[in-house]
Amino acid sequence: MKNPILPVGIGTILILSLILSGCGIQSIPTALNEVEAAWSEVLNQYKRRSDLIPNLVNIVKGSASHEKDTLTAVVEARAKATQTQVSTDQLTPETMRKFSQAQAGLGSALSRLMVVVERYPDLKANQNFRDLQVQLEGTENRITVARHRYIQSIKGFNNLVTVPPTSWFNSLFLKHEKKPQFSVDDEAAVKQVPVVEF
Repeated sequence: MKNPILPVGIGTILILSLILSGCGIQSIPTALNEVEAAWSEVLNQYKRRSDLIPNLVNIVKGSASHEKDTLTAVVEARAKATQTQVSTDQLTPETMRKFSQAQAGLGSALSRLMVVVERYPDLKANQNFRDLQVQLEGTENRITVARHRYIQSIKGFNNLVTVPPTSWFNSLFLKHEKKPQFSVDDEAAVKQVPVVEF
């Protein structure tokens, strides 16, 4: 005679597996991976911008060496921005604010540099400088796209950890907190795109 408990036990395990998978056992870690990937791309694009700056400063230095204060401000802002690194496990509203402020300082310094460049027609005509301007403008666009993807991944993750039924699983087993978004103030501060004119 067959054991009637065995099919009921297997059925119960299957039902529990389906419920748990629908309640976050896979979706929350997957969403966390998306957040980490999106944040890495944000950092990657800011690093790309930072990597362009030494070449830009050197070209300007050759043509406008007496603009020392502006060049120094750009170099110092770059140093501060590259020192302010935040990993996904350190994302808090405060660390996001510090990161955004450092990036905004760099954006502001770059804007001042571009204003200085307007005074030097020979510099504006320099092919290397124009190439760097185009790369910088493209990088600013990439930063905007990367931030948008990060915002979307945070939205998805935060929905999973705060909206039932996945939030129930999270509160019982995983205990993930909501991740901070770029606030409106952060967005305004970070998005000080340098003025690139030809």
